[in-house]
Amino acid sequence: MAQNEPMRLNKYLSDSGFCSRREADRLVEQGKVIIDGAAAQLGQKVIPGQNIVVDGKPLKREEERILIAFNKPRGIVCTTSKKDKDNIVDYLNYGKRIYPIGRLDKDSEGLILLTNKGDIVDKILRGSNYHEKEYVVTVNKKITKEFIEGMQAGVPILDTVTRPCTLIMVNDRTFRIIISQGLNRQIRRMCEYFGYRVQTLKRVRIMNIQLNHLKTGTYRNVSDAEWKQLNVLLNKGKDRKKDGKGC
Repeated sequence: MAQNEPMRLNKYLSDSGFCSRREADRLVEQGKVIIDGAAAQLGQKVIPGQNIVVDGKPLKREEERILIAFNKPRGIVCTTSKKDKDNIVDYLNYGKRIYPIGRLDKDSEGLILLTNKGDIVDKILRGSNYHEKEYVVTVNKKITKEFIEGMQAGVPILDTVTRPCTLIMVNDRTFRIIISQGLNRQIRRMCEYFGYRVQTLKRVRIMNIQLNHLKTGTYRNVSDAEWKQLNVLLNKGKDRKKDGKGC
């Protein structure tokens, strides 16, 4: 942001490391953002030097980029709300304000990214960019050819039909699945449609970021090489044709 160049408030808050753009809009709607002594408005623009107070605290812009990969255990909830005793932020106790990029169900485990930069959150979560996520799933009964074909073709859930995806068998009750959506409890609902119940679900990859051998309950910093490749993929996502391939 060039000196004195106006920026939309929600982007300014996300770039500051305080929250995502969506959360910023919610805070504005709730009257929790004050600019130069007056309540902020949705869509308002700000410039450097203005006095911005969020939820009673002066805003400090975080210049350092934080992006970590965390192997979430089952039972931890992907929320920053202190009302939930199992929230991911208290569990990590990172020391700086960070928040999860998307969600991973309480009963699920595996890779989730956390950051202090709201623009990263928005780019990764934007469904139109078709960003890949990979999971290892175990179900309660033997997998059939019909199940595999049906899952890959697209499944009617939540008043829509899931995008075509890739499914690879690991054994007769376990498979890997690569999807490009983030619908609520998507994989569990897809399996339920065919009469299967998910017993374990573990996310092992988000775009180019791999879980690999990261131990459950621990995290690591995303490397510079991973960050560079991630940016390439995020930029490609803007122009990618929606042909459903690769999910």
